[in-house]
Amino acid sequence: MEPRTDVDRRNFLRLAGGTVAVGAATLAGAALAGSAAASPFAPTAAEATAAGGRGRVLVPPGQIGIQLYSIRDKVSSLGFRAVFERLSAIGYKEIEFAGYTQDQVGPITPEEIRELLDDNGLRAVGSHRGISDFVNNLEREFDIAEILGMEHVGTANAPTSDRTVAGYLAAAEQFNGFGAAARRRGLKFYQHNHDGEFGFATDNPDVRLYDVFYDNTDPRKVFLEMDVYWAFVGQHRYPGFEPVDYVKRNPHRYPLLHLKDGEVNPESSAGYDIVEFGAGDLPYTEFLSALQGAGKRHGIWEQDNAATVPAPGYPADSLGNAQRSYVEIRSLRSKPC
Repeated sequence: MEPRTDVDRRNFLRLAGGTVAVGAATLAGAALAGSAAASPFAPTAAEATAAGGRGRVLVPPGQIGIQLYSIRDKVSSLGFRAVFERLSAIGYKEIEFAGYTQDQVGPITPEEIRELLDDNGLRAVGSHRGISDFVNNLEREFDIAEILGMEHVGTANAPTSDRTVAGYLAAAEQFNGFGAAARRRGLKFYQHNHDGEFGFATDNPDVRLYDVFYDNTDPRKVFLEMDVYWAFVGQHRYPGFEPVDYVKRNPHRYPLLHLKDGEVNPESSAGYDIVEFGAGDLPYTEFLSALQGAGKRHGIWEQDNAATVPAPGYPADSLGNAQRSYVEIRSLRSKPC
């Protein structure tokens, strides 16, 4: 059973209209009128007092971000303007991009996107781009990052499809080159994992590919964004490591974390199903409590299937998932000593 505070929070969200599917008219109307005001989900004095007895804040509210891939259906159908207004009203402060287009709404330039970010009190913290984008248009990718004001730019691609030790060594060298070029521009280049990187080399079953990449990329040039869900899937499929140990080994290398939740599913080969944050079983309190220095990294919510898989009892609406997940992430506290 959920603690009473969580039940009350979910009832509040239901009454506040958080579960109503958000259409263009809603976003353009009263729901967005509050975007310039304080977030309706800011903690009350009573909540703040109660939270103070539950340990330290694990993800500071000002560093709760969203990977726009989670709500890609809304970006495509409503556009950046409406989406940013809604995210700002919810309380999000940081944006990680998954492309710079708004398909059904029409063309938009990086300069126009930056203006919309600024208008809504949002800041870009990162962007997922394909490896081919950096191979073919490296400096242009960095130009866009600078226009948007982001410090980090990277890829969610696996380092390479060549799952041999030599293949990963070559990929590490390529990423060192990307990272050196980014550093010259004052940027940090990063790689976001899925589960496959934690598998073993096809030519040496004793060598974990993530270790090859980790050990042979320059920590001053190549940074890492741990997707915590996929790391736990990797642990399920390729046992023998603890995801948090990589971050603890060199916290400086992990300026961004993907906070994606998963529900245990023994019938799935992955061991888990992706669900909205707070509806799953991943040990986020323990994971984040093990890391020192809250506020030194960005906590970015992502749910790949948010448009189709809400928490039980809620309609399918990726922005509804984003709203409830924000509240759950904001409520994370370390366990009292």
